[in-house]
Amino acid sequence: CTRRTGNGKFFRTLHWTTNGNPRRTRRKSEIMRRTDREIVDRERLRELILTCDCCRLGIASEDGPYIVPLNFGYEEQNGRGVFYFHCAKEGHKLELLKENPRVGFELDTAHTLRAAEKACGYTFLYASVIGRGTIVSVTDTQEKKAALARIMEHYSGKADWTFSDAEIGSVAILRLDEAEMTGKEHR
Repeated sequence: CTRRTGNGKFFRTLHWTTNGNPRRTRRKSEIMRRTDREIVDRERLRELILTCDCCRLGIASEDGPYIVPLNFGYEEQNGRGVFYFHCAKEGHKLELLKENPRVGFELDTAHTLRAAEKACGYTFLYASVIGRGTIVSVTDTQEKKAALARIMEHYSGKADWTFSDAEIGSVAILRLDEAEMTGKEHR
């Protein structure tokens, strides 16, 4: 179908979902060009996320986007992705997030260069996940402990970590509630 924008241009609309629920309409400029590489299956997205080492947050700033790589833990709640991050209790990132908690995020993995005889035959294999969401500062002690355990499980494989109240009090915990995400894979 088509829809008129405020400036008189037309564009195609699609209804995009990650869990079967209706979602916001995507403009033609947001439609993935290589749909043969698009990943929409939630289970495949989860698998990819769990193989990644770093989640990059894109945060709005009056000077332009501020991108920061973070260690993370991941889980799903009510059909939505939830990322947890830990950081110092003060700093530039937190100041920006207070002003605007809406962020973009990106993760990538499975990097392989495939060589060829000619330069234009080279290709790069990868898998990536991108999305948008909202950051919430976690203040509840039990949720902070669970978040840190989730982060540690992601990197160590061990889930039964314990944390003292002093350790919990010394860090900030951020929760990213996914609003939308999609993936792309070139194998």
